[in-house]
Amino acid sequence: MEIDHLLKEFDFSTPIQIRFSDIDGYMHVNNGVYFNYFEHSRADFLHSRCGWNIMEVGTVVARIEMDYFKPIHLEDEVKAFVKCVRIGNSSFVLEQYLVGNDKSGQQILFAKCICTMVSVDMKTMKPTPVPEIYRAKLAFNPEKQA
Repeated sequence: MEIDHLLKEFDFSTPIQIRFSDIDGYMHVNNGVYFNYFEHSRADFLHSRCGWNIMEVGTVVARIEMDYFKPIHLEDEVKAFVKCVRIGNSSFVLEQYLVGNDKSGQQILFAKCICTMVSVDMKTMKPTPVPEIYRAKLAFNPEKQA
């Protein structure tokens, strides 16, 4: 997969800070920590890109799948790229990648995540339609390249 071509499909990214505590006995980021990186980037995407007010309409994970391609090491520089690939009535699907450079400067695709989110009413915690105000903001905008 050509990384530069892939990244042109995204207009949102956020840097990921690798903490020493993320490193396991194999001297790379523990596989479970990737979920935290993807969670952080989803939250940043919804807040920064969409202006989503989770105190009114929350979001919960309904399904998540992840592919690991290469291990992340402490000295790697990593960014998470996020885009919405489908919007349903009360759900939407985010595609996410962890991409960065190793200490020698080589660009690496570390992992991919597909996450189905569901909008929920914060009072009842029941699914609710994705608010119209966020539908347009979830859509890809090639004018705002990351």
